[in-house]
Amino acid sequence: MKAFLISIGLVVGAWALGAADGSTSVSYPDEYRKWVHVKSTLVGPQNPRFAANGGIHHFYANEKALEGYRTGKFPNGSVLIDDLLEIKEQGGVTSEGARRRVAVMVKDAARYRDTGGWGFEIFKGDESAPTLNAEGKAACFACHGKQTDRDSVFSQYRK
Repeated sequence: MKAFLISIGLVVGAWALGAADGSTSVSYPDEYRKWVHVKSTLVGPQNPRFAANGGIHHFYANEKALEGYRTGKFPNGSVLIDDLLEIKEQGGVTSEGARRRVAVMVKDAARYRDTGGWGFEIFKGDESAPTLNAEGKAACFACHGKQTDRDSVFSQYRK
């Protein structure tokens, strides 16, 4: 029994340490499609970044992020989603195809000090496994960090 309690204590201690270790991981945002739809954008084949970024982008925000869209300063706990879907063309109608990726930004000034208070992650297709390494996250911030007047956020809320 004593060995069992020690084992449980080690597991709980390791879990607590992991939660408090300053981890910079970003989790998959379950049920984000129930959040507020901010806007949609179509990046077509004529765009030079079409191969990497082409398709229909649907942007979503949790409740905390809506304050950031109103004020220009996103509070901790804000989560923004860029849901990118392939495009299908048939008879002059463009529609959604398969999901290419879900890109996530999470605001937490303490956890993400080195990236302007934002954590970044990309989930490919319909998978919930993160795919960005440290270099990829730095690349996200290198681009988003240029948006100084909107707290590193490109999208604007469509009223």
